[in-house]
Amino acid sequence: MPNMSVMPDSSRLQQAPQRVIKTRREYNIWVADESIEDYALRYAPTSVRKWSPWTVTNTAISTVSFLAMEAIGATMLWQYGFSNAVWAAIVVCTIIFLTSWPISYYAAKYNVDVDLLTRGAGFGYIGSTITSLIYASFTFILLAFEAAIMAMALELALGIPQVIGYLISALVILPLVVKGIGFINKVQAVTQPIWLLLLLLPWFFVLWKQPQILSSSLHFVGAVSNSTDFNLYYFGAACTLIFSFVIQIGEQADYLRFLPQQEKNRTAWRFAVFLGGPSWIIFGFLKVLMGMLLMVLAFQLFIPVSELDNPTYLYWVAYQQFIPNPQLALILTLALVCLAQIKINMTNAYAGSLAWSNFFARLTHSHPGRIVWLLFNVFIAIVLMEMGISHAVERILGLYSNIALAWIGAVVADLIICKPLGLSPKGIEFRRAYLYDINPVGVGALLIASVLSMLSYLGFFGLMAKGLASFIALGSAILCVPVIAYLTKGKYYIARQPEKIQATSVANCVVCERDYELADMAGCPAYNGTICSLCCSLEARCHDLCKPDARWSVQLKKAIWHYLPERWASRLNSRVSLYLLLTLGLSIVLAVSLSLVYIQEKTYLETINAAAVPQLFTLFIKIYTILFLLMSVAAWWLVLNDESRRNAEIETHQQTALLIDEIAAHEVTSKDLQDARISAERANDAKSRYVIGISHELRTPLNSILGYSQLLQKQEQLSEQGKMALGVISRSGQHLTSLIDGLLDLARIETGKISLNVVDVHFPNFIEQIIQMFQPQFEQKNLQFIYEIGENLPHYVRTDKKRLEQVLINLLGNALKFTTSGTITLKVEYRFQTAYFEIRDTGCGIAEADLERIFNPFERGSNVVQGGFTGTGLGLPIVKLLVDLLGGQLSVSSQLNQGSQFKIKFYLPSKEVVHPISNVYSNQITGYQGERKRILVVDNEAVDRGLVANFLKPLGFIIEEAESGIDCLRRVPIFQPNLILMDLNMPLMGGWETARLLRQNNITNVPILIISANAGEREVNPQDAVLSEDFMLKPIDLNLLLSKIGDKLGLVWIDFKSEAHLENNEVQALDLNVFKQEQAAVHTPIQQPEDNNLLDLSQSLQQLNDLIGQGYIRGIQQTLTQCRQNFPEHNELWEQLEQAIQKFDLKHAQRLIQDKQ
Repeated sequence: MPNMSVMPDSSRLQQAPQRVIKTRREYNIWVADESIEDYALRYAPTSVRKWSPWTVTNTAISTVSFLAMEAIGATMLWQYGFSNAVWAAIVVCTIIFLTSWPISYYAAKYNVDVDLLTRGAGFGYIGSTITSLIYASFTFILLAFEAAIMAMALELALGIPQVIGYLISALVILPLVVKGIGFINKVQAVTQPIWLLLLLLPWFFVLWKQPQILSSSLHFVGAVSNSTDFNLYYFGAACTLIFSFVIQIGEQADYLRFLPQQEKNRTAWRFAVFLGGPSWIIFGFLKVLMGMLLMVLAFQLFIPVSELDNPTYLYWVAYQQFIPNPQLALILTLALVCLAQIKINMTNAYAGSLAWSNFFARLTHSHPGRIVWLLFNVFIAIVLMEMGISHAVERILGLYSNIALAWIGAVVADLIICKPLGLSPKGIEFRRAYLYDINPVGVGALLIASVLSMLSYLGFFGLMAKGLASFIALGSAILCVPVIAYLTKGKYYIARQPEKIQATSVANCVVCERDYELADMAGCPAYNGTICSLCCSLEARCHDLCKPDARWSVQLKKAIWHYLPERWASRLNSRVSLYLLLTLGLSIVLAVSLSLVYIQEKTYLETINAAAVPQLFTLFIKIYTILFLLMSVAAWWLVLNDESRRNAEIETHQQTALLIDEIAAHEVTSKDLQDARISAERANDAKSRYVIGISHELRTPLNSILGYSQLLQKQEQLSEQGKMALGVISRSGQHLTSLIDGLLDLARIETGKISLNVVDVHFPNFIEQIIQMFQPQFEQKNLQFIYEIGENLPHYVRTDKKRLEQVLINLLGNALKFTTSGTITLKVEYRFQTAYFEIRDTGCGIAEADLERIFNPFERGSNVVQGGFTGTGLGLPIVKLLVDLLGGQLSVSSQLNQGSQFKIKFYLPSKEVVHPISNVYSNQITGYQGERKRILVVDNEAVDRGLVANFLKPLGFIIEEAESGIDCLRRVPIFQPNLILMDLNMPLMGGWETARLLRQNNITNVPILIISANAGEREVNPQDAVLSEDFMLKPIDLNLLLSKIGDKLGLVWIDFKSEAHLENNEVQALDLNVFKQEQAAVHTPIQQPEDNNLLDLSQSLQQLNDLIGQGYIRGIQQTLTQCRQNFPEHNELWEQLEQAIQKFDLKHAQRLIQDKQ
């Protein structure tokens, strides 16, 4: 565990006055279940940010689905007219965009939600509880309003009473939000394209079939403004409605904290922040405008005035523009409304649970879990719906927007003004251990801006100030923040300097005993160790021992002694004074709250029954009096209870001091156990390294032991006792080999290495399955699917079926996704052990500038993004990776709006005859049919080379030995082997490098079998010169070796039973003298082709034909060079032959020569 300096150097902090109680630890562990909690009270660590940027931004941008934007747009236009409404939308959406960007950036960069962000942006630890309450209020108000819209849609379409509809629309959210961001991501990903389709269809048809509503909107006269002219007061009133959604960026920040860290591509990361953050208001602006247009259309169709701001009616009218059946249009409208409201209310409920968690955890030092506050938030929303919030949206949002703007303005001012000017520390500090409880910068600016804006809104500063109250709130907050920060010199941002740490380092919390990243940990003198931010927030007994001067009570006392005379200050520090101050504060809060309710009710009552206003005032006075009396009693109880609690804590601390020595002894024991654990882990690591390192050394002698024991077992003159002893040696060696393989397999599992699983694949059936898989999908989209399958496909090929299938499915899936009409073609050909796949479509195509970029993770073509196609941007990168892994080649060509063409080439060796290992037994084999085969054995160990040579020579093979890679390169052109057996670990030049040079320089194309003692080399094949199945581990299984040789060379073996039949001219028996002559011929240089200077054209063509028949590539190339010099008039023929030879298309080359002859 990393070492952290956890406390200041003070004698009173050297011992821990706290003891971790077992029940407390269990409680914290239950709360810290992050699969449900979703890091509600802490920052999102690196380990949990596992989703792709597109997944997170897709979830964040899904919040724009809420239909309140259309309702606000319709209300603005209806009341204030076109000029005021449109300019209000433009100005406010621009301001919201500019304020959202810094909040989104800091939330994504420091991985904190908006509550934690506010703490470090000028409000302090306790000061941000005010904004948490503001934010929580926004979530349940919007949740209630959106759920009410859905309830009204259920009533209109299905006849469900609104009371029941309220419950359905609110409770349906609970199971979707309980599991947190992981499940929300999945729901939003599935519903996003459906919602977009249902939303954009009516937009398109309305603008297409009713273009006159644009001109009608320009001349729409507001019911309140009674004019089409611009009016500053009504403009401000319209702005107030939209300004209430400025806090929506808080919900975006709650999602953006899960973005992964900035990678090398900073532009892509910032685009993800932009898309998931401030871009929401761009879509929101379009929805506001569309709400205006739909309201005008509904008004022209004589929809009741009371329903002109009801999104359900607005979209019902829109759907009827292209669906003549009103009932069907209503069903589609219901689907859109329900889907949109569920999507936004998932976010409202989720964000509300986070806000309430932060609010109550700081005030009560208790956290029952995010799920409790989720239920609490939904319950409040249900109550508000029953109170008729949908009919009071204008009055509610008008009051709310002023306070919301004061908060957001203060936060933005700190981020974009104070931090760049150095008035506040860089970064976001959210941990309680390092923050002042109250930071006057943010709290002071919030209070000043709220008071000014509320007084303006209530008309104290005149009619114009009332209309522009929202701008007064935002402007005064932005102005006050840097002024207060300058006056206080920024000293209330940080109570004590945090330790310099690496965010990805991990430490153990002394309370809950869980590991967290150090960015979420703090040094705690109360527990004498590191504590996580959650346990720190819930700690009620430490009294901020780490920062005693930063508590709100101490800050208040200092302010009193600083600004008041000493006589007054001393009197205030008493029980009675505390009671009076508490009562005064609560009475002011109560008076303000009831006054706001009274003003709203008075405004509403004046339009119905103005004579009842005095009775309403009397009623509120009575209510206030009763509540004030009850509050006074409660305040006295709180003061006395607090005093009693403090006395009890003093006694507890005295008793705790007696237990410190015992705790210290336990800590010593714990340290010893820790040291023992570390020692054991080191010993275990050393053992693992020893096993892995010695495996190679064990395999080399085992190769000789098992190999020679198998050779000796073939000797007929062995006694029974000798055979038994050899059997024991062989079985023991095989047992030891299996033990080594088991240990290495375990190591591979631990390291997570992936290797190809190459098997025999029935190629025609495989292609047919791919076609059958996609045929119905293409038919569903009315696309023509053309497949052209070559006639010469082999029955079986060897490849990794799963990976090849994944490549083809990805490419065909992309073609299906991005093609809306036309054809898609799949072409498969097979030539010279190579499969050629071609996939063509007539889709949207890819821009030339994007052809390379689309193979980067999370990148998509610009036309795809503009076309609204969804996707993660991972399909093509995965295809490229798999093609490279399989040793293939991928190329792409495309033209915009015309289609794309992907070509893939794989080396897929055909497998017409399979030689099972179990059918080949070295003890029964005496030879093979046909001409003698040359095998080159490459190994730096003479013993291993001798083993292979002694085993293969008696079977009729011509064996040549090479002691190194360099020696191999020298011998191959001379010896012309049919097969190479290659070791890997050799001096000067290893086996992989040797194989690469053999292939790269076209020295030979014969099969290469790898024989190595290093099992790890199987997974790290650096090139495609050797297939993964052509790998054998030492000690060599001679039966397996014969099987491999038979497969590669296509041999027919001769055993004891068939040897007698070979004498009947079926197979010529091996002559020992001839065999010796062939072995001697190995060292004779290969004869070069005759000099073409003496040959005419027909003779040269005949010689080329003979060389092609022999497959002698080097000789063909030399003869072609000579022919170019002697017969330049036939250069076209020589060019065609050269191209055919480069492709190893020997049949085509022979046809060219025959045509010429």
